[in-house]
Amino acid sequence: MTDFPTQARAAEAAMRDVFPPTPLQRNALLSERFNAEIYLKREDLSPVRSYKIRGAFNAMRKQMGQELFVCASAGNHAQGVAYMCRELGKRGVIFMPVTTPQQKIQKTRMFGGESVEIHLIGDYFDDTLAAAKSWCDREGGHFLSPFDDADVIEGQSSIAVEIEQQLGRTPDHVMLPVGGGGMSSGVARWFEDRVHCLFAEPAGGACLRAALAAGAPVSLDHVDTFVDGAAVGRIGAQPFDVLKQVPVSDVLTIEEDRICTTMLEMLNVEGIVLEPAGALAVEALKDVRSWIRGKTVVCLTSGGNFDFERLPEVKERAQRYMGLKKYFLLRLPQRPGALKEFLGILGPEDDIARFEYMKKSARNFGSVLIGIETKRSENFVDLCARLDNAGFAYTDITNDETLSQFVI
Repeated sequence: MTDFPTQARAAEAAMRDVFPPTPLQRNALLSERFNAEIYLKREDLSPVRSYKIRGAFNAMRKQMGQELFVCASAGNHAQGVAYMCRELGKRGVIFMPVTTPQQKIQKTRMFGGESVEIHLIGDYFDDTLAAAKSWCDREGGHFLSPFDDADVIEGQSSIAVEIEQQLGRTPDHVMLPVGGGGMSSGVARWFEDRVHCLFAEPAGGACLRAALAAGAPVSLDHVDTFVDGAAVGRIGAQPFDVLKQVPVSDVLTIEEDRICTTMLEMLNVEGIVLEPAGALAVEALKDVRSWIRGKTVVCLTSGGNFDFERLPEVKERAQRYMGLKKYFLLRLPQRPGALKEFLGILGPEDDIARFEYMKKSARNFGSVLIGIETKRSENFVDLCARLDNAGFAYTDITNDETLSQFVI
């Protein structure tokens, strides 16, 4: 039987007929910040702006006798499959969650052209996956798993082959985002104990951490779909078989709002467009600062399929995480001059981003929803002190998820 390294090298070599290696770029900003040699493996610069084309290509090249391929995907795997269906002259049927960003749906149609048809089914990926498998069982065709497939894992491992070739050696650490585990297990299997692999997953989809705790893949009770490229409720069985010995300390759980801060910085400072999953590995560097000092680290920027209609939400999340934006319910006296009095309490760096009366029927007081942005988080300490001294009644609802989802 051919060993895994040989298969991975063969997959990487075969890909050169379709697309060139993605760049491995040293990032000066991150290198200086963390006192390390930080490189970005730019999978966001592949033909479909994610690494998923690798697994799709490898799995399809090994099934060239098939004419129909079926897949389920939150976007990036779908684009990889669509691209390869058109490239190889195959027919594809692609299932995507209804909640998939329109940008990813449109790009999938563009890449596949007349070679693919798209079905939008399910609010969550697991529902979409079940629908795709049911259709495939009923209609026929070869099902292309986005991660739980040996050929897909082998295809994703080509990333590691390229890293070693481009760097000319092995790095000390590789930071990998985790969704279903196909890419992270492929890269980890290639490097084995030669490189310290670290794994970053979103807090709302921490399926690797849950599987390690249980000793087997388990289904999460709830999945936050914001990090759509990594929002998977259950890690794949085959990926977990590779990752089951990973120490829990090497799995970093990153809050969704935190990821937004890196997305904005990469866009505004570096000019790099990353989707939420694509920014996971970069954001996770903050959690291992002491480990990586003086080391060579490769961060995988897994995808750049970002719908800019989501940019206001990303900015909002980032500001709230950094403490630069807060929402209050303010009890405002219904008398002349009360609003002017409140405005006089605001500091020179405070800006009203939202002002809305929530209840106008009270005789003496009105409830006001107010959003305030500022330049430094400590400004809110001073603002609240001034509100207290002036006798204003207010409630900070910024982090009250139940209440804020209805009024913000």
